[in-house]
Amino acid sequence: MWNKIKPYIIGVAIALGVGALSAFLTRNNMMVYKGIDKPPLAPPSALFPIVWTILFILMGISSAMVYTKDGGEQKKALFIYAVQLVVNFFWSIIFFNMQAYLFAFIWLILLWLLIILMIYEFSKVSKVAAWLQVPYLLWVTFAGYLNLMIYILNK
Repeated sequence: MWNKIKPYIIGVAIALGVGALSAFLTRNNMMVYKGIDKPPLAPPSALFPIVWTILFILMGISSAMVYTKDGGEQKKALFIYAVQLVVNFFWSIIFFNMQAYLFAFIWLILLWLLIILMIYEFSKVSKVAAWLQVPYLLWVTFAGYLNLMIYILNK
């Protein structure tokens, strides 16, 4: 049984670890969000860690599902997963620490495209793994709206 759940524990730990490290590195600048002009539909800052924790757990589960499948497609899918995880990691640093809102928006477009590519590659290996990434895509789409509007409202 351990051999079956081990990839899932590791996958979730990696995803949560990336999120936790990013949050740790931006912790002193999270007050930025409270002090800037925000668009309609902007959620309270307390919602972000809850949503991101759920999304990172889904990412970890999904990546483990791909990892445990046989076939040659999973290597490319997991590579794209790793690249998007790195891009995800740096977005909050660009947005909160650097307060480079336009650059953060452009970076988020890159992340969004990588998520779409990841979903496509995951779907070749596991349809369920691909579907588990859809909430992530939707949240990053919403984050794109917030990011762009924050840039416009705080020029």
